[in-house]
Amino acid sequence: MKINTKFLGEIEIAEQDILTFEHGLMGLEEYTKFALLPLDVDLPLVLLQATECAEISFILAFPYAFKPDYNFDLSNDDKEQLQIEKEEDVMTYVIITLKEPFQESTLNLLAPIVMNSNKKLGKQIVLHDKDYPLRYPIPTLKESMK
Repeated sequence: MKINTKFLGEIEIAEQDILTFEHGLMGLEEYTKFALLPLDVDLPLVLLQATECAEISFILAFPYAFKPDYNFDLSNDDKEQLQIEKEEDVMTYVIITLKEPFQESTLNLLAPIVMNSNKKLGKQIVLHDKDYPLRYPIPTLKESMK
């Protein structure tokens, strides 16, 4: 299927690669189908693109590249909703809040995006039991951008 993207133009994606977010993302509950697209092989970043609307997209980061001690436990409800059977099926990303200049961009560690890579299911989770910031600076990426 062809989808229009905000950053990559029109691209072809296989139906079986589409991720379903049953309840959408926070504030965008009406969008439930997304594609996870690579951006740059040298950076731990990907694009989460709504398949229904080119303007709805997010740059996601692999959080452990920037904060190696980042961790949280999924609730049983989240595991059930994402149909997680094996730990290796879990992928965790965080949304980057883009700023001008880019070096001022931050990571949202408080509400990660968790996906089951095998079942192609995703969910944004708010961490109530952790003291992670909504706007975490990206020092490693900042240094690489200089």
